[in-house]
Amino acid sequence: MNEEGGDKTHEATPHRREEALKEGQVARSQDLPAALVLLAAVILLMKLGPKIVDLFAAFTNYSLREPFLLIAENTENGGLFNSVIAHYFGTTLSFLGPMSLFFGVLLLVAVGANLGQVGFLWLPQKLAINPSHLDPIKGFGRIFSMQSIMRLVMGIVKIIICAAVAYYALRNEILTILSLTGLEEPQIGAYMVQTLLMVALKIAVALVILAILDYMYQRWKYNQDLRMTTEEMRRETKEMLGDPQILMKRRQIQRELAQAQRSAQGASDATVVVTNPTHLAVAIKFDPKTMHVPIVVAKGAEYWAQEIRRIALKHGIPLVEKKPLAQSLYKTVEVGQPIREEHFKPVIEILKYVYELKGRTESAA
Repeated sequence: MNEEGGDKTHEATPHRREEALKEGQVARSQDLPAALVLLAAVILLMKLGPKIVDLFAAFTNYSLREPFLLIAENTENGGLFNSVIAHYFGTTLSFLGPMSLFFGVLLLVAVGANLGQVGFLWLPQKLAINPSHLDPIKGFGRIFSMQSIMRLVMGIVKIIICAAVAYYALRNEILTILSLTGLEEPQIGAYMVQTLLMVALKIAVALVILAILDYMYQRWKYNQDLRMTTEEMRRETKEMLGDPQILMKRRQIQRELAQAQRSAQGASDATVVVTNPTHLAVAIKFDPKTMHVPIVVAKGAEYWAQEIRRIALKHGIPLVEKKPLAQSLYKTVEVGQPIREEHFKPVIEILKYVYELKGRTESAA
């Protein structure tokens, strides 16, 4: 595959998804909230419809039956106004319960459908005016884009599916509908309302299924759009972690610092420390009972040389200034290795001096 051609072969990183979320790019189906609201509305009408119809009937009968508009004393001293206000206030209270439940549930369904898809997003930058949205050329481009054509095709498909669902739902009711002429008007009305609600329920279920499929497609398309090329992966890694070469150099320095720290800590077990006098320090250990050749147990330059000197003074280890020997040991002998043959003579002389110094110290004690 040609990576320089922009083939998106890598899944989106968490950083890429977070940036897309900040820009308002989410996987969302516009049809799902509307389909769920329609389904909830039909179900609520089937449950609360009879009560709402009874309330409307009672309100109509009361308004037509009560003669409060024709009573003479109601026209004096504001009595008519008070009667009308009291009448409609009581009617409003009676409707408030079922209607509040109806619209409250629809509101919760609409909000829940959107939150379930994208969660809670606070994007104040989307409220700002974007001049590019006012460009008529781009507007025509969006209207006649492939995405708009696909939406038009999907709309036609939905209409065909809804028509097919309605046809199959009413096909078995044709004979019953033709036989309604012998029934009373309330019976005909009740049957028609019940049939229409059942057809609406089946259409709503079909629309919900189509909306779920559309949401699944939107999620797939969203993930495909967020996929990254190899160059984008490298660029993001460089932006988040820095230049790889600088990162490798930084890690190398950290390893060297850790190694130098461990090397300086080994000075506490040394027999003598050879210095330069302050720029270099090499700690040498020798035990005649267990060792044949002295070993370098710590070495350091500049700051770490001072650290070795500090540790040596803390543990009472002698410091001997031998510039050429300290430089040669520092350059040619690694920590944990024995000294080279060329160092035997000067190191032995230093060890003799240390033993004599130690013997005099112990005799004086």
